[in-house]
Amino acid sequence: MPELFDEATKVVAKHGDVVLDGPDGVDVALTPDAALTTSDRLLAAAAEARGQQVSAEWDAKDRERRHPSELPK
Repeated sequence: MPELFDEATKVVAKHGDVVLDGPDGVDVALTPDAALTTSDRLLAAAAEARGQQVSAEWDAKDRERRHPSELPK
């Protein structure tokens, strides 16, 4: 799995391109169309990942509620 960052990528429009400057030396320029498609994919994946986090939290709380004696001490 790639390295995980909690710092958002900086994004600017420059001379008709969309330029990303992110952590770990990410430096990418995209056409506006590629940036729009990427933003749609990024938003969808971020929403899915957040849903996975919430689901895992709910599952953990449900396990705790059902089986409190099995929790690590």
